[in-house]
Order: sequence, then structure tokens, then C-alpha cells
Amino acid sequence: MTATIIDGKEFAAKVRGQVAEYVSKIKESHLIVPGLAVVLVGEDPASEVYVRSKGKMTKEVGMKSVEHKLPADVSKEDLYALIDKLNADPTINGILCQFPVPDHLSERDIVARIDPAKDVDGLHVLNVGLLASGQKAMVSCTPLGCLMLLRESLGDLTGKNAVVLGRSNLVGKPVAQLLLRDSCTVTIAHSRTQNLEDVVRSADIVVAAVGRQEFVKGSWLKEGATVIDVGINRIAAPERGEGKMRLVGDVHFESAAQHAGAITPVPGGVGPMTIACLLANTLTAFCRANDLPEPKGLTA
Repeated sequence: MTATIIDGKEFAAKVRGQVAEYVSKIKESHLIVPGLAVVLVGEDPASEVYVRSKGKMTKEVGMKSVEHKLPADVSKEDLYALIDKLNADPTINGILCQFPVPDHLSERDIVARIDPAKDVDGLHVLNVGLLASGQKAMVSCTPLGCLMLLRESLGDLTGKNAVVLGRSNLVGKPVAQLLLRDSCTVTIAHSRTQNLEDVVRSADIVVAAVGRQEFVKGSWLKEGATVIDVGINRIAAPERGEGKMRLVGDVHFESAAQHAGAITPVPGGVGPMTIACLLANTLTAFCRANDLPEPKGLTA
């Protein structure tokens, strides 16, 4: 068996297209558009690239994009004052602070300061609790992207046996909650799970988010399983030249592709879905704030 490749880049473009179409209709009928504000503290090069990409794609789908760049030594009082201002701004529907932040600031406290209704990263404890209790919530972007890719690949997920490999608050736990809401039978496993290979082999769906390069081997997989690889690991690539690196996932792609029915590559799988889902979340937050119908297929 050779697995079908789940093209996250192509599907992310489709999601952005759906968002753009919906935003255009809203602008035409209501003369307003969703707004996304990104706060960047300090001068981390990777964060700066990511923020520029978010801003570019936000504008491309017709939304208002606002960026606030603060010095690395900004006080928490000044940062919180900015967040409070954005919370009160009716033209801003989504707020996120790009992490990591300098050591004198607390990521947990920053997230707690953001209005849960504008928490388009889905990290506020209120949103986490709403998701866990099966209520309407803002859902973290990467887990939402995983769910969208699975729905696109498999259609109805009802009754599927799913193993989520990883128990982080960012990916593992919310992915498990989303799959439960779609009526999967869900097992959360991790690197210390006993008989881990047998647990993984029981799954129709495997979501790998354990943070260990090429940890899941093809021999672990049930024939025909659908594999969503969330891992992003940099490893040496001497074949590309001295000091060169390449990206691999938490799944050993070459061996897994011989057993899986469908699989996401790294890069080009889950990664492109993160910003697409951020835009989808901003649109969802806008619709909820303005009592408008939520876009179908772009929410959990």
C-alpha cells in the first residue's frame, strides 16, 4: 500500500478562499470586515517572519490587519494596557500575542488578559473549558486544522478509533476533545504508554504530536490508517551541504507511507493549516460578535 498524501498547503488555500468569499459578502451587505490584531514583543527573527506572514494573509482575505510591535523590555502594565485597549475595540475581533515573549512576561497571564471571545488562538482557560464540556468555544488553530484535514480526508468520523499521541495543552488534549465531539473513540497515548505500538496499531486515525523526531514507525500502523503528523523537528541534512537542516515529523514518513491509507507530509501537511485556521477563527469571532451566521465548514 502507498498512502495518499494529504496536501495541507492545498487545503489551507481552499480554507483561505472560503474565508475571503465570506468576508467579501459581509463587506458588501454590512459594510464592515473582521479585524485581527497581532502583538509582537521583542525582535525574535522567526516570530517576525511569522507575524509578517499572518498580516499578509489577513489582508489577502479582505480582513483588517493590525500589528503592534513592542520593545523587549516593555512592562507588563504597558502590554496589558494595549491588550485592554484591543479588547474594547469593536473593530478588532481577534487578538493574539506572538510567543515566545521575554522572560519577565508570563505567557499564561497574557492569554488570561485577552477577552475569551477574541482569543483566536483558543488558549484561554475559558475556551479550553468550553471545549472540554462540549460547548461553543474558540478552538486552538493547529488542532482545528487537524480536524479539518481529517474531515476532508475521511468525511464522517463517527465510530472511528483514534489515537492521539501526545498530551500537551496546545495540541494533544484539544485534538482529543475535538475527535470526541465528532463521535470518535479516543485514546490519548504518550511516550510512556505501555505497549504503545499495540495501542497505535489499533487506530483508524493516528494524530502524532509527541515532539520526537520520526518516533512513530510504519510497522506500528494499522493497514489503511489515516495519519496526521503534527511534529516539526529539525535534523541535520549533510546531503544538502555542511550545516544544512531539514524538517521531519514525529512519524517516520517513508515507512508509514507503506502502511497508511493517507498521511500528512512534513513540511506541507498540518503546518499551512495553522494560519488558515487563525483566519477562520477570526471570522467566526466576528460572526458571533455581530450575531451573523457562522461560516459552514470553518468551525469545529
